[in-house]
Amino acid sequence: GSSLEPEERSMEPPAAPEEEEMPLTAASGPAGCQLFGYVGIEAVLDQMKIKTMKTGFEFNIMVVGQSGLGKSTMVNTLFKSKVSRKASQPGQEERIPKTVQLHSVTHVIEEKGVKMKLTVTDTPGFGDQINNENCWDPIIKYINEQYERYLREEILITRKRKIPDTRVHGCVYFVPPTGHWLRPLDLEFMRRLSKIVNVVPVIAKADTLTLEERAEFKQRIQEDLKTHAISVYPQEDFDQDPDDRVLNDRIREKIPFAVVGADQEHQVNGKRVLGRKTKWGIIEVENPAHCEFPLLRDLLIRSHLQDLKDITHNVHYESYRVRRLNESNRP
Repeated sequence: GSSLEPEERSMEPPAAPEEEEMPLTAASGPAGCQLFGYVGIEAVLDQMKIKTMKTGFEFNIMVVGQSGLGKSTMVNTLFKSKVSRKASQPGQEERIPKTVQLHSVTHVIEEKGVKMKLTVTDTPGFGDQINNENCWDPIIKYINEQYERYLREEILITRKRKIPDTRVHGCVYFVPPTGHWLRPLDLEFMRRLSKIVNVVPVIAKADTLTLEERAEFKQRIQEDLKTHAISVYPQEDFDQDPDDRVLNDRIREKIPFAVVGADQEHQVNGKRVLGRKTKWGIIEVENPAHCEFPLLRDLLIRSHLQDLKDITHNVHYESYRVRRLNESNRP
C-alpha cells in the first residue's frame, strides 16, 4: 500500500496544464487576448472622429515680441489666411502704446470638414519702451484671468456640458535677430512665462542673418536657456513615452526656430510659392533649406497641437487650480 502512494501523487500534477492550454476568450482573460472573430472595437475611433468633427476644436495662441518683428505676418503665414490684424488701420501712423495692450481676434477656420476656433492674442507695446520694467505683468495677468474664468465655470454646481476654453495653449516669443546673446528682457520674460504657459521661442526675420550667424546665434540662445534653467516647450519633464522623447529631442535641438514670414506669392519654377522677394532671389517660406518655418508649423499644428492643449490643462491649469483652491480654503 505504501508503494502506491508516490505513483498516485505523480498522477495529480498533469491536471494543471490542461487548464493552461484552454483558449482565452474576450470575456475572461488578461488584456491583449485573442478574439474568435471580428467584434468592431476599432469603430470607436470613427465614432470619436465624427463626434469631434461636429463639436470642432479650440486653439488659442499668443504672439509676443517687439514691434516690427513680423508677428502678424507670421500668424497669417502659419494659418494661410488673414487671421491677425495690426494695431492700426493701414494708411494711418502707427503709434506705439505707452503700456502693453492685448488684442484678441477670434476666427473659425475650416479645412476638409474640420472646424477650428482660433484665437490669436497680440501684445503691441511689449519691449518698445525705454523703461520695460514689469512689462510682462499685463501678459501674466491675462493668462491667469483665462485660468480663473475656466475655474469659475468648472466649480459651478450646474455647469455647462462644454466649458468655453479661452486659456492660452501656446505663446510664440519672437527674439530679435541681433546675432548676440539673449537680452535680459527676453530671459526674464521666458523665465516667468514658462511656469504658467507653453513658450516657443523663434528667431524673427531670420533672413537678415547668414547661415553661419544663424547657427551661432541659435547655439548661444540654447546655452542661455540652459544656464538660466528656462524650460521652453517641449519640456523634458513631460516626456513619458520613449517615442515622444526621441521626437522631442530632435525638436529641442532645433529650438529656437529661425523663421521668415511672408503673405505674398511668387512664381518659382512654374509654381506659386509663399516667399519674400529680395535682390538676390526669393526666400521660400515653406522650403526647409531656406528657413525653419515648416518645423514651427508642424510643431504648433500638425504634430503637437493636442499635446499643447493637454499640457495646458493637465499641468499649467492644474497648478493654478490647486493654488487657488488652497488660497480659498485657508482660514
